[in-house]
Amino acid sequence: MCFVCGEENPLSLHAKFYESKEGDLIGIFEVGEQHQSYPGRVHGGVSAAILDETIGRSAMIGDPDRWGVTVELTTTYRKPLPYGKPVIARARMTRDRSRMFEGTGEIVLEDGTVAVEAKGRYFKMPLSQIDLPGYDDVEEEMLVDTRPMPPTMEIRP
Repeated sequence: MCFVCGEENPLSLHAKFYESKEGDLIGIFEVGEQHQSYPGRVHGGVSAAILDETIGRSAMIGDPDRWGVTVELTTTYRKPLPYGKPVIARARMTRDRSRMFEGTGEIVLEDGTVAVEAKGRYFKMPLSQIDLPGYDDVEEEMLVDTRPMPPTMEIRP
């Protein structure tokens, strides 16, 4: 039921993640009019959630048990982000310390320009240590993704 990646949540962004050939994490998100603020534009908080999730998951490249818990996120909005077509976010880890990591990311429009960018700091934490009372099957819910990779993406799963 996650707002960002939940397959069963009708309001979810239905995120799917891939590692690029360059080693960045690519997130593909479905945004619709239910995610708008001003007419025709995705809400800034939704854009921030997209980047927060993509940057936070970028630490998993090379260590699938390393999850990020957000400490700080700074977002810069450069251009309106339209809804009704897939949103592509790209992120990478920029600094890796013993207990924390830092990363950056951006949402890119179809013409290649950056619509939104962010940088953040995250605590490293294995999923088994994230306190989720009442959720015994959270690992399966967070890791299982049954949707196929889009055929036009030049990235590897």
